[in-house]
Amino acid sequence: MVILFFALSLFCSRRTELANQIDLATAPRMQGDSIVAVQSNNGDIVMRLQAPRMEKYELDSLSYELFPNGFDVYSYRDSNLEAHIHAEVAKHTTTKNLEEVWEVYGNVVIRNFVNGQTMKTDTLYWDRYNHKIYTDCYVEMASPQGFMQGYGMESDETASNAEIRRPFDSFSRLEADSTYVDTANFIGPILRPEKIGVDLKVTGKK
Repeated sequence: MVILFFALSLFCSRRTELANQIDLATAPRMQGDSIVAVQSNNGDIVMRLQAPRMEKYELDSLSYELFPNGFDVYSYRDSNLEAHIHAEVAKHTTTKNLEEVWEVYGNVVIRNFVNGQTMKTDTLYWDRYNHKIYTDCYVEMASPQGFMQGYGMESDETASNAEIRRPFDSFSRLEADSTYVDTANFIGPILRPEKIGVDLKVTGKK
């Protein structure tokens, strides 16, 4: 009995020493691996999140979930896949006023499968309350209508109505063929005579 009591005392003392070495203000309150979360509305799936790891932290004024190994978010409309967001690191912050902001970093790629659009940037903010995404960093967008790049962007959360604040070296396709308009160095569309053999000479000029 004395030996058992001594062993328990030594174990509890060791646990106390380890606890004193941990800063509870910075340690995660919850953590998990292979996370899958699904949001639905009236039985229809709206959003699905997958992440290798999640860590939850709680501070005095806010709490946040950190996804240090990145995540993938899939959004649905009428149970059909509409968009996909991938990032190498993500953070979801909730304030005491229940305001929510998502921050994603590192090779952020958003694909809208309905419109055939792809957006790439390094940092992106997602305001779920106002249903919009935005960034001040370099961003590039590709779609069947053309290609755009620049700094600063704002769009709805499915990236179907994006606007680049400071675009440069962008172009948009006019037809299904290779004709395009260069918004930085516009020289006009290619002119094609309707009839072969039209005399383009000006009288009195070579």
